[in-house]
Amino acid sequence: MADNEPIELTLALREQLIIEAIDAQTNAYCPYSNFAVGAAVLTEDGSIFKGCNVENASYGLTICAERNAIGAAVAAGHLNLLLVVVVTSAPTVARPCGACRQVIGEFSTRERPTTIVSIAASGESAVETINDLLPERFNLL
Repeated sequence: MADNEPIELTLALREQLIIEAIDAQTNAYCPYSNFAVGAAVLTEDGSIFKGCNVENASYGLTICAERNAIGAAVAAGHLNLLLVVVVTSAPTVARPCGACRQVIGEFSTRERPTTIVSIAASGESAVETINDLLPERFNLL
């Protein structure tokens, strides 16, 4: 693929990210809530990064799966997210929290807003963009 060729968000690619998010979910550290979350993010060059939620006895120090995955992407030098897949142990769709929405927005472009796929344990899912979930996010750039 050429450096400037955009990644096509195919069904196969989406399925790959779901598998990665489920894999990350198995490592969730959630002894307080028992709410296991896994996330996988796709960057504009096709790289995939994953994360899980990590709880802490001091609840404010807990970090969400989405932010862990995004942090891994940023640490590797990737700043543009195309797709975020989030899987939870909830019976119905649980979308990213407000903090995660803001962080996703930070690494989304105006030309191609990040798509977010939220998947429940039941298999129910929702597909939205960051603009749908946080239409007027805080932005300094």
